[in-house]
Amino acid sequence: MVEETIFSKIIRREISADVVYQDELVTAFRDISPKAPTHVLIVLNVLVPTVNDLLPIHEESMGHLFTVALKIARSEGIAEDGYRLIINCNRHGGQEVNHIHMHLLGGRPLGPMLAY
Repeated sequence: MVEETIFSKIIRREISADVVYQDELVTAFRDISPKAPTHVLIVLNVLVPTVNDLLPIHEESMGHLFTVALKIARSEGIAEDGYRLIINCNRHGGQEVNHIHMHLLGGRPLGPMLAY
């Protein structure tokens, strides 16, 4: 059994969050510690801990993350100038919550991909 996450409670609206989008496959909400003027997390509604745990049945949901990211980027007014999409995997990848999610960041130049 996979342990429930804080994201599961946000999806079910048991914990307050600034939800910007929700449908049957994903929920998107503003990050509580934003790294850019726009920082939205787009989360699968089913609990899949990491990219390593994906199965073929998750393909539609994972593809949907990208179309929802575009929809949100447009509604936030950052699509034209550009934005960054990040999915972290496990500890070395920077994943902090074991529930697949995509970070949508934009609203300013984001600089290099990695800082050393």
